[in-house]
Amino acid sequence: MRKSLARIYALSKRNVKEIVRDPLSLIFMIGLPLFMEILFYLLFHKQTDQFEMKYLAPGIVVFSQAFLSLFTGQLIALDRSSSLLTRLYVSRATSVEFILSYALPILPLTLIQSVLFFLVGGIVDPGLFGWRMPLAILLGLITSLFFIGMGILFGSICNEKSIGGIASILIACQSLLSGMWFPTEGLGGGMVALMNALPFRNATQLMQNTILGFGDAWSGFWRPMLILLAYSLAAFVCAVLVFKKKMKQ
Repeated sequence: MRKSLARIYALSKRNVKEIVRDPLSLIFMIGLPLFMEILFYLLFHKQTDQFEMKYLAPGIVVFSQAFLSLFTGQLIALDRSSSLLTRLYVSRATSVEFILSYALPILPLTLIQSVLFFLVGGIVDPGLFGWRMPLAILLGLITSLFFIGMGILFGSICNEKSIGGIASILIACQSLLSGMWFPTEGLGGGMVALMNALPFRNATQLMQNTILGFGDAWSGFWRPMLILLAYSLAAFVCAVLVFKKKMKQ
């Protein structure tokens, strides 16, 4: 166990250095959602409740996490295209240890995103400040797991040239199927049922309900939480299996 933790730590430390070496991607991953949060609030908050900061800030937090799939996928795809990952394969590290070493360094980025977007939202709307904000920031770690897992899966399958197009599909799904930009009341029942069955709307609802209040504990917290955890677990299991297959190859 101790040797396994030591290998995870060593690999994670190396991945942190690789993340820091790509500041432009970090700026894009944080700067673009921040720009959208401010711009959409200024343009639309007087026209519809959907863009009030109590709805917009938690929605932007989850939307920004979708970019983690692109960031994580690129990190792994670039390692696969080089001889570095091939050399690491001959070590005693398992596929699970490799996956954890890629996932753990991304979690601090999730905290930075959540803290920044909620602080900006709180400056605009001081009503966001309170005990619910730290809870929402912590829950942001859970909502990010799905996107990190999908990023690792994409990076294990795709090369560095195709990862951008594949990950952009996930970003588009989070934008269109979360209901963060438009009210869902006018949609058909089948479409709403589909959105409720996918992780994108559940992640957004979990964060928004944390800020607004859960109301019904089952529909407001536990149901979206369990659905999101199920998708996250499936993403990581698939990532481990695919990564292990690539190691054997």
